[in-house]
Amino acid sequence: MPNDFEFSNFINEVSLQAKMENVWSYTCGLWQNCNEETIQAFLAQCLDYNIDPQYCMSWVEQHKEEIPNWSSVSETSLGWVNQHTSSGSPISILEQDLS
Repeated sequence: MPNDFEFSNFINEVSLQAKMENVWSYTCGLWQNCNEETIQAFLAQCLDYNIDPQYCMSWVEQHKEEIPNWSSVSETSLGWVNQHTSSGSPISILEQDLS
């Protein structure tokens, strides 16, 4: 496994998709290795590298047939995303706030 410094240098030199795939490779390796623990590590690393975890989960979901125990992994990832990202609720701005 590469040391963290080498990984950080490498990850900052590539496209968003390649970054995400490199994070996947570093945290999970194979689809078959994806479980509740590794999916959380993947999402945390994505967030650390400013890659939207929801975007990352959309990509992972495309491979759900290859992931053992997908329903549990999916539930864990949803909980992680809800806990670590904004709620997605729109900001309420009243007309009087604009004057």
